[in-house]
Amino acid sequence: MNLFRLDVRGLLPRACLACILLLLAVLLGGCATTLSSSEGAQVAGKTYVVTGASSGFGRGVAERLGALRANVVLAARRVELLNEVAARVNAAGGSALVVQTDVARAEEVQRLLAATVARYGRVDVWINNAAVGAIGVFDAIPLEDHARIVDVNLKGVIYGSHVALRQFKAQGGGTLVNIGSVESEVPLAYHASYASTKAAVLGLGRALNEELRLAGVGERIKVATVMPWAADTPFFANAANYSGHRPRMLAMDDPSKVVEVIVRASLTPSEEVPAGWKARGAVWSHKIAPDLTERISANIAHAEQFEKAPPTPTTSGGVHQPNPAATGIDGGVRARMRQEDEARKTGTTP
Repeated sequence: MNLFRLDVRGLLPRACLACILLLLAVLLGGCATTLSSSEGAQVAGKTYVVTGASSGFGRGVAERLGALRANVVLAARRVELLNEVAARVNAAGGSALVVQTDVARAEEVQRLLAATVARYGRVDVWINNAAVGAIGVFDAIPLEDHARIVDVNLKGVIYGSHVALRQFKAQGGGTLVNIGSVESEVPLAYHASYASTKAAVLGLGRALNEELRLAGVGERIKVATVMPWAADTPFFANAANYSGHRPRMLAMDDPSKVVEVIVRASLTPSEEVPAGWKARGAVWSHKIAPDLTERISANIAHAEQFEKAPPTPTTSGGVHQPNPAATGIDGGVRARMRQEDEARKTGTTP
C-alpha cells in the first residue's frame, strides 16, 4: 500500500486545494522571477531556437531573448506574425531568423535545424514550446482533434528533441528546454489529450536525461522540462473548444513570469522546473495526495468551465489551421473573466 496515495473523495471542499498549495509554496520557498544582470549577460550571442514563437510564451521568450542580444530562430506556422516578432528582436539588439515550421512534420523540423546551423553555425538552446489543446468532454471532442494534439504536442517535441540532441552531440554541448505544464504532473478533467501529451513530455525529458548521463555527456547536454501553471496567453483562443462555454481557468499567471522562468531554465537547467509557486505547490500536492489533488482540480475545472462560463459555439480553434485572431503574448482571458464575473453578479450579458 502506498501511504502517500490518499483517497478522501468528497471529504474536503474545493478551497482546500488553495490551502494545500499555499502551505506547500511556503514550505518550498519562493524564487526570483526577473533575471539578474549577470544571468542576462549569459544570453548575449547565444543561438536559441524557439518553436511556437508567433504568440504566447514563445513570442514572449523570443522578444526577451532579443532584448538580451541573443540570436533567435523563430519557428511557427504563422509567418506574418513571426516577421513581426523578428522585427522586435532585431530592434532590441538581437538577431532574428524566421523559419516557417509545422512541428508536426518531421521534415520541417529538420529544415529548421539546417537553416539555423547555416545562419549561425550552432544551436546553444532549443526550446520546444509549440502546443495546441482541446477543451471539453473527451468523447465529445472529434478524434481528429485529439490526433492533431498528439502530433503537435508530443511528436513535435520528439522531432525537435531528436534533431537538437544530435546537433548538441556533434558540437559538444547544448541545452534542450521542453515546455510541459503543471498538467504534466496533475492531469486535468476536460483537457484529457492535452494533459496526456504533457505527461509524455515530462517522461521524455526524464528518460533523455538518464540516457545522457549513461552516455557520459550529462554535464554538457541538459534537458529541462518547464511546467507552468495556467497562464493568460492566446493558447485559450487557439484551443479547440467543445465545452459549449468560453474558456476559463482559475488564478491564471501573467505570462511574463513564465517567460523569465523559461529563459532562466535555459541558463541553469534542472530536470523539472515548475514555474511559480502555484505550479510548485500543485506538483508537490500531487506527490503527497494524488487522488485528492486530481479530484479537487477536476471540481474546480468543472465549476469554472461549465458553471461560470457564458455559452459559446464549438470550434476547432487553431488546432488544424492557424488562427489569425490569436496573437500577442497576453491572451486577455483574465480581463474577460472579470467582466463575466461582474455580469454574472449583476445579471447582465458580458
